[in-house]
Amino acid sequence: MKIFKSMAGVLLLAFLSSGVANADDSELGIGIKAGTLGLGLEGRWSGLPYMDLRLGANAYDLNYDGREAGIRYDGDVDLETYYLTANFHFPLSPFRITIGAFANSNQINLVGAETGDYNFGSDPTDWTQAQVGVLSGTTSFDDTAPYVGLGFDFELFGKAGLNFDVGVLLQGDPVVTLDASGTAGDDPALRAALDAEALELEDDLSSFKAYPVVSLSFVYNF
Repeated sequence: MKIFKSMAGVLLLAFLSSGVANADDSELGIGIKAGTLGLGLEGRWSGLPYMDLRLGANAYDLNYDGREAGIRYDGDVDLETYYLTANFHFPLSPFRITIGAFANSNQINLVGAETGDYNFGSDPTDWTQAQVGVLSGTTSFDDTAPYVGLGFDFELFGKAGLNFDVGVLLQGDPVVTLDASGTAGDDPALRAALDAEALELEDDLSSFKAYPVVSLSFVYNF
């Protein structure tokens, strides 16, 4: 599964960093986290005053069903991100400001779940199940997304602690593609209806372009 590949990759990077870095052991750390981007692992280097760098990955799949742009869909939200952040700390305070860049593979996969005829938006035509066949769609976002946020780091004896993050991932406008596998799949009229439906879906899903990020992580410093 993608989530295990992501976690294994971050673990490998963390251990390689610990083997080649010239910094003291206390400057290196690793964390496990959970939040609105899924489950994740994170490596940390804190060799600069009032600043640290964090490299990590998040992933999770969750089922999705509901009505969007007038059509009922089943599908899943496939979360997968890799990131590098710079974290700026305030003296004598757990508070920090975070900026970073994410390699963004988040997407929403949809499959039409109507039990009767399909009617796409303003298109007056009723398309039968046989004509549409399997209606499938993919919603994707920008491959690279900036991140800004705030955080609080609470640590005990410099070794273990909890981190709390809240921020926003600016992943851009959604791009929706729709396809139909039925007998009318090559009909220009159905293709035009699907393109119009895709534009409506993009409008309905536009709130995802600024994705809220909230996470809690447990960290250990070597």
